Amino acid sequence: MTAKYISIKDPDVSGPWLVMVHGMSQDHRVFGRQVEFFRQRHPICLIDLPGHGLSADVPGPFGHGEMAAHVYDAIDAAGIEQCIYWGTHTGTAIGLLLARRDPRRFLAFILEGVVLPGHVMPGVNEELQRACEMARRSGLAAATRQWFAQAAWFDVMRANPGPCRANDHQAIIDGFAGAPWLHDGPPGRVIEPIDDAISALDQPVLFYNGEHDLAEFSAAADFLGDLLPSAQRAIIPGAGGFPAWEYPEEVNHLVVELIEQFRSNVSSPTTLG
Repeated sequence: MTAKYISIKDPDVSGPWLVMVHGMSQDHRVFGRQVEFFRQRHPICLIDLPGHGLSADVPGPFGHGEMAAHVYDAIDAAGIEQCIYWGTHTGTAIGLLLARRDPRRFLAFILEGVVLPGHVMPGVNEELQRACEMARRSGLAAATRQWFAQAAWFDVMRANPGPCRANDHQAIIDGFAGAPWLHDGPPGRVIEPIDDAISALDQPVLFYNGEHDLAEFSAAADFLGDLLPSAQRAIIPGAGGFPAWEYPEEVNHLVVELIEQFRSNVSSPTTLG
């Protein structure tokens, strides 16, 4: 059993595939505004991580390494030979692991709120542990309510519920099946830092954060910037932990610029799929 995916390929769309991978407690719906915008330009593959969304019944372990293997298999199952990878939070760590595994498969990377494989983020881990404990003690519904009500990466949504569609985002989290939080089997394998492999990437990379993102995510972006000095970095004004959800127009146009620049630098169109 592997992760489930949704393929969207409208007629006469010939751009490279966009593969989109969400973060913890979310599912493919977090990319709804991106699908609306990009489906006229690119075929799109939306992958739900194990324990999430359409993949709620995919068993653990739920470590980054195991999830990355599922995503790779889903890309294979979708028949995608090359793609532009777009991930948010957990999805970014998975993308970087896949870049090390098979760099030729990925034409470019778009990373929102980067999580670096093998690097510890104490505040993030503490919030995750609190959610796991609440889910086991008081039930999943109580844990997801606490998660959205207290986790700082949702601050901008909570402060701007209308423009940032807080209710819609909370509805996605309310639908989270919770398997990664309730898993009592063996943990995922330990992932060591892959900084050397990241530094060796020669694909275009765009990584971005919200202006009000957590300090840990900003520090991870600083570190990635040191590893990839030629990558494009952006700060989305007014945004918090999830700029592509909170301010989709700004992020979408930023991504269009990256892709157009990338395609103009490719001498052979056949490499774009």
